[in-house]
Amino acid sequence: MAYLLSLDQGTTSSRAIVFDGAGAILSVAQKEFEQIFPQAGWVEHSPAEIWSTQISVAVEALAAAGLAPSQISGIGITNQRETTLVWNRLTGKPVYNAIVWQDRRTAAFCDQLRAEGVEGDVQDRTGLRLDPYFSGTKLRWILENVEGARAQAERGELAFGTVDTWLIWNLTGGAIHATDPSNASRTLLYNIHSNDWDAEMLRLLGVPRSVLPSVLPSSGLFGEASHSMLAAPIPIAGVAGDQQAALFGQACFAPGLTKNTYGTGCFMLMQTGSKPVASTNRLLTTVAWKAGGVTEYALEGSVFIGGAVVQWLRDGLKLIRTAPEVEQLAATVADNGGVYLVPAFAGLGAPHWDPYARGAILGLTRGASAGHVARAALESIAYQVTDLVSAMEADSGIHLAELRVDGGAAGNNLLMQFQADLLGVPVVRPGITETTALGAAYLAGLAVGVFSGRDQIQKQWREDRRFDPSMPREKVAELRAKWSKAVARAQSWEE
Repeated sequence: MAYLLSLDQGTTSSRAIVFDGAGAILSVAQKEFEQIFPQAGWVEHSPAEIWSTQISVAVEALAAAGLAPSQISGIGITNQRETTLVWNRLTGKPVYNAIVWQDRRTAAFCDQLRAEGVEGDVQDRTGLRLDPYFSGTKLRWILENVEGARAQAERGELAFGTVDTWLIWNLTGGAIHATDPSNASRTLLYNIHSNDWDAEMLRLLGVPRSVLPSVLPSSGLFGEASHSMLAAPIPIAGVAGDQQAALFGQACFAPGLTKNTYGTGCFMLMQTGSKPVASTNRLLTTVAWKAGGVTEYALEGSVFIGGAVVQWLRDGLKLIRTAPEVEQLAATVADNGGVYLVPAFAGLGAPHWDPYARGAILGLTRGASAGHVARAALESIAYQVTDLVSAMEADSGIHLAELRVDGGAAGNNLLMQFQADLLGVPVVRPGITETTALGAAYLAGLAVGVFSGRDQIQKQWREDRRFDPSMPREKVAELRAKWSKAVARAQSWEE
């Protein structure tokens, strides 16, 4: 039996999962790490903690599976995207904390570029919008604001990477500085048509080419993980950003197949085949993966605060003790009681792209209870996803037949039923909801010969539960109209 180790480095925790060749989970290890908020709108992670938690859970997962590193055929890496790290090539020491994808500190610079009229050209080249979300402006901020960083970068002494690159660098003892096209396409620095770093974007953002990693296929050999804690070298053979990995793990191999991941944020991707589809509805065009010599693309809508709104109910408001309790609390009321929660804690993502929006709870009366707030929080996730589907159908000309779902909040039955009701199509939860880690394992397994091809992977995909819509469409229209009104109130709150 072949075994694969998937390293799933997320926004709030590092995880490692061991899969067998049938796609079954043998073990899981997970560690949360600190979220750093230096000031309003800023979000950082410790690069050292990202690495230490990831390598420790890798060792823990192998031990839990009863496997030696020598028994692992390959490592797949999947990661929180856009999060930006810069380190010294000689020492391996970061020059600054990792700036997280949620961070909004470069909003004013994005406004400045937009005022210069370059957004259309940026979107044509990168498939992305001018937003603080992406890595390029974060990298520029580090080069401009960390003492000596610009000069070091110009001398070729610094390395930039998204989290996958940071993990590869550390796993290989600094021998490999590389990423894959799915992660590169989230940086604002990568041309999705030529599949190379874009000289004009480097000029626009003031980024020296010397800091950039090599771009290697998502499914293919990156190098060998030779860290002493693993005790034996293991091929790193699959790399993809978390949402593209989930698309692969959901076996969305044909154009039109769509998945939504309910994680810290919500991320919907529709596979569009081997040609990028330009968005006219404020979505993103992104590389899905490069495998078998072919680059494939996806349309993507990103919601910044998905499951994180439940964490806020737990940690901020103390309404619940554990995240799963939210379903029980929300079920204490029959409906939202007219309460709407817009979780724009880090601005609004697609299709609004408003970094100045802020969170709001509207429709409160004396009759509103903790149950109504909990229900409004859960429903906010589904409303945001439904807004994405509307934009995606308009862009692609494809009417959604079903939505495949994964991520932590996909286990919430109340939320999944409400999602199906809003969409008017079935919501399908797979047997294995760890599709992000599974996708990375599949990409690695294809590269090292564990899987003969995508047909074998397709046959492993299993449905766990299907949620069919039951709400009258007039009621859906009424609820969505109120939601849109609430979003309008939350927009442009900050100047």
